Amino acid sequence: MESRIRGARAPADQPALQPRAAGGQPPLLPHDLVRPVKQAIVARVVALFNDRDRGERPVARRPDGLFGPQAVAWRVHGDVGSMMVGGVAGLLLQMLHPGVLAGVWDHSNFRADMHGRLRRTARFIALTTYGGRMEAEAAIARVRGIHDRVRGVLPDGRPYAASDPALLAWVHVTEATCFLDAWIRYAEPRMTAADQDRYFAEMAQVATALGADPVPRTRSAAQRLMITMRRQLACDARTREVARLVLTQPASGRMAEPVQALAMQAAVDLLPAWARRMHGLHVPLLRRPLIRAGTFGVARTVRWAFEQGPPGAFLRRG
Repeated sequence: MESRIRGARAPADQPALQPRAAGGQPPLLPHDLVRPVKQAIVARVVALFNDRDRGERPVARRPDGLFGPQAVAWRVHGDVGSMMVGGVAGLLLQMLHPGVLAGVWDHSNFRADMHGRLRRTARFIALTTYGGRMEAEAAIARVRGIHDRVRGVLPDGRPYAASDPALLAWVHVTEATCFLDAWIRYAEPRMTAADQDRYFAEMAQVATALGADPVPRTRSAAQRLMITMRRQLACDARTREVARLVLTQPASGRMAEPVQALAMQAAVDLLPAWARRMHGLHVPLLRRPLIRAGTFGVARTVRWAFEQGPPGAFLRRG
């Protein structure tokens, strides 16, 4: 039986979803409150993506990295709202591959630290997108070292390894596709086909360095790869358990609960229809416009908070 995604209040009930007034400020917000409200939002977002106990700080933007300021990835990966939605959708797609699922199930503490896993993924993306070349290459080397140690046997007796180029290709294509789809839906609906192809070409650098193969370098190639790999996908009790933990993970605080619930609904809505069916997830048709409008408003509010500052949750000015 399909499960319905619940938990978020109707988007119209959330103040952050009101249209912005002229000058980029939310309506009905006194001028003397603008700065502290922005600071509060920024502080919460930065804390969400940086582990203070490990001494992590936001990644500084550097022009000497893998891509540079003119890259499409710089604008896509700097948008907190769409990246959160795309990241969750990408993870749900990845877990449909038995080999990827087994690596997570057998070799990670996702049950106790799902947020930590998502935060580490976000930091890797920040370092490879905005960090200097040495930072990016060090992050890639660390991940490759982890992958080399992750191997085992699937329930049907087949061996798997996280360093398998085909598994890495599935992780890459789903992640890149979902990040881009979320960006288009919630930030740049009229993004050109040329820029979409540029994004996949840029992301191919990281995927190749991680050992993925094949690696799509255009939007159409990514779509073909996902179609080709669909025959390898499956959904079982372990897949559903991971999806449940992803979609119901505790928010960082009570104030964040409705926003997080909305983001989870938006992630399910972003999935291809076939992937929702495999997971047994359903977003009612009449609710989709509310989810999309609400998520668009939240994403826009976060952008407003970061105006005159870093272009994303993970960053600080160098």
